[in-house]
Amino acid sequence: MIEWASAEDTLHVMDTDNAELSVTGADLAVSGSGREIPRPVDDTVTVTTDELRFPYAVVYAFALGSSDRYELDHSGEPLALPPSEYVVDVDTEIKSYLRFSGPATVEKTDDFESIVVSFPERTRVIIGFRSRHELPAGTITVPDSPADVATAITHLASSHKTGQPDRTYPTLRGHPPLIEFGDELDVPDEIRTERRDAGIELVVPPCYESLYVTAPLAYYLQATVRTTDAADAVGTQPRLRIPDRGVETELPNMPGLERTVERLLRKTFFLDCLVRNAGPYGTRLAESSLLEVLGLDSDALYEATPADRLAAYLDVPYEAVEHRLPEWHLATYVAPDYEMVEALPFLLDRMSMLYTPRTSELEGRELIERSLADFYRGDAPPRSRAHAGQVASVDIVKPDLRDARIHGWLAAGVPIDVFKSTPAAYHNRLAYLERSSESTSICVVLNDPDMAGEHDHVATIYRRRSQEVTMDVTVEEGLTKAELARVFEDDYDFVHYIGHCETDGLRCADGYLAASSLEQCSAQTFFLNACGSFYEGMNLIEKGSVAGAVTFRKVLNDHAVKVGSTFAKLLVHGFSIERALRLARRRIMMGKDYAVVGDGTHSLTQSDSRLPTTATLEELEDDHYLLTFDCYSTRATGSYYVPHTVDEEYAYLCGNESSFTVTGSELASLLEETEASVIYDGDVYWSEELSPQFG
Repeated sequence: MIEWASAEDTLHVMDTDNAELSVTGADLAVSGSGREIPRPVDDTVTVTTDELRFPYAVVYAFALGSSDRYELDHSGEPLALPPSEYVVDVDTEIKSYLRFSGPATVEKTDDFESIVVSFPERTRVIIGFRSRHELPAGTITVPDSPADVATAITHLASSHKTGQPDRTYPTLRGHPPLIEFGDELDVPDEIRTERRDAGIELVVPPCYESLYVTAPLAYYLQATVRTTDAADAVGTQPRLRIPDRGVETELPNMPGLERTVERLLRKTFFLDCLVRNAGPYGTRLAESSLLEVLGLDSDALYEATPADRLAAYLDVPYEAVEHRLPEWHLATYVAPDYEMVEALPFLLDRMSMLYTPRTSELEGRELIERSLADFYRGDAPPRSRAHAGQVASVDIVKPDLRDARIHGWLAAGVPIDVFKSTPAAYHNRLAYLERSSESTSICVVLNDPDMAGEHDHVATIYRRRSQEVTMDVTVEEGLTKAELARVFEDDYDFVHYIGHCETDGLRCADGYLAASSLEQCSAQTFFLNACGSFYEGMNLIEKGSVAGAVTFRKVLNDHAVKVGSTFAKLLVHGFSIERALRLARRRIMMGKDYAVVGDGTHSLTQSDSRLPTTATLEELEDDHYLLTFDCYSTRATGSYYVPHTVDEEYAYLCGNESSFTVTGSELASLLEETEASVIYDGDVYWSEELSPQFG
């Protein structure tokens, strides 16, 4: 859902995911909703102006009634559009389309902060907006029956807006319908009618383990899922079938099924990302040259049916594309139980791979060694966090992790290197999306004066960011149990608690607050930067929160300050909670003591550049540097990014890194103009803070 309002010369736009967009215009006149735009949009607005300014973005222009297509040069040359009727695609956080008639000029500002669309005279422009988030449409009821769960999985792809390769764009997939428990299978008519029959079938054994593992592949392919006990004479072996083409590919049983499904999905998704460039939403992808090497006709494949396109992809050996595949963004390890079926729509919305959870015990000093392997700097041992009492102990295990950037855990046990989630966390996220808010509200709580350094630092970070995005920051000190309870029960988007946590709960001025004693928790997210706060964090999730950062055991005070301040900076710049903490905790020796509970893919705010970026900087000889960009998001699988460098011609798929050699002066300019975390000389910096070192 899109909401918008105009004030003076600015159009303010917000969606249910708290994404914001401000469009400014010279003497902007807004006349209400506009007529149709030939693109999928949630709402349209008609404006009259001679200039529109958007945040910096990739821009394409399409001449209606012809095949002419234009792209704004990334290196800085303005795009001059001759007289015609156009749809201009501006790839902002909330997807924007402009429809107008006449000549126009599209250019970026010198500081890479804005895109300017200007007209020779005042022109009527229809602006269409599409949210990158969509609420689930309907609910499917399923009993404890693998065959019925297979039917439910079949209909989760009803949220896809297309069966063409454009479904790789996250905005064209939509959020799958919800699943709830019941005595009988019930798929509402509105969900059945929205589902496209792709002509593809997945036949799997009648067990939740196989159904969950194959669900991401079935969802993306829009396949019909059946269990072998309901199939006719196909035996018990899993199969991928294209009946009209006579294709029947035998798949291995578990555990080999996991690896096969992973390869099939990664290959198919990747090839679709390349083929989609033959359609109206294409871009100059650096990876596209691979199609010619493979002998694939992108024009023919773009127009092909999903079944015919899959048949062509099956003939491509995995080894032929393996070296070019983007690293997959998310893997979730799900207990193969009926009780976990309600989490499937949320996991598939994030395009997560699903695996069966397996663990082993950590041996001896393995936790310390794993922490040191991620540590960037060899600082002297810092002082201990003072006055720490009895801390709740957590039995940590070692998970068997597959290939992915981020890992989630929906099963028993407390593993390292994953975020520990529950089905409640995902339902809580949905509830917050429906909670209307004009700004992001943050409360910083200091309940120990010895930790004032972290308190002052993070409060400054949040307040500085509030000057750039709509954000309200409240600072509290020395709260009582009742006062702290009210903080968690109030509608804050983020609570940053700095203090102590012991077996009785979070330490307050008059005792301890146990999260389990709260009636409910209305704080959307949190950071309990206190010793041994894991169980308190899990209780906050069960009481209503979406996600939060916690600790497993006692932490050192100086370490807590480093992690807390870096986490704060990344969080308010659009990094997901898991990714923000993963980067922040690598600044300290015992980073594995920190973890995320709840839905670690959740983001508190949006990034200025839409997709959060991390750059790695390596010093070369003769005042030259190797700059590597890493841009991805668990919310935007299938998106692409354009590296913010001089004269870059290509876009790259998110999950694939891009590297460039630059001089010191070029580097200083790039860092000043780029909003990114930077790994340099064994530490993590924010780009604008690092820039002066190379000026």
